[in-house]
Amino acid sequence: MKKYLSMYAGLLGIAGIVVALDQWTKWWVRENIPFATQWLPDSLQWLMPYARLVYWENSGAAFGMFQNGAPVFTVLAFIVIGVILFYYPQIESEGWIFRLALALQLAGAVGNLISRLMHNGKVTDFISVGTFPVFNIADSAITVGTAVLILGVWLSERAAKRARAESDAGVDGEQVVLSEE
Repeated sequence: MKKYLSMYAGLLGIAGIVVALDQWTKWWVRENIPFATQWLPDSLQWLMPYARLVYWENSGAAFGMFQNGAPVFTVLAFIVIGVILFYYPQIESEGWIFRLALALQLAGAVGNLISRLMHNGKVTDFISVGTFPVFNIADSAITVGTAVLILGVWLSERAAKRARAESDAGVDGEQVVLSEE
């Protein structure tokens, strides 16, 4: 039991920080920026064509995809959260990159789930970069978590290939030669 508590402490610690940041930023945007308008501090106005804060609501998935799918994404978030909580303890302690990826994905799922449950199925989006769809911290956590997961899989497969190559080469890197008789 103590093993699981310490294991989940890292997951919940990282996810908790990201969820808190996500919820605070969404609250700040709703309180300070009128709906469907954009804002930047005066000192950063030069960024306006490239990046800005925009108060927008989204009833679909990340980056505005699949609008009006809030009920589906609410159920899906519960499933994803359950799968992450179930799978997380099965990752070896050396698999920190996989643990980080799952913590970020958990944070994103929880952050957007909280918003959906508290705001009639809608999520507050506010980060606008160029012509890319408006998004939020939770969306970013899901995206970065997925990128970290892909990186972890790639590094793991690369290490496994290297280990197989060293194993095939023989003990201590010496080539094993079989004679033909």
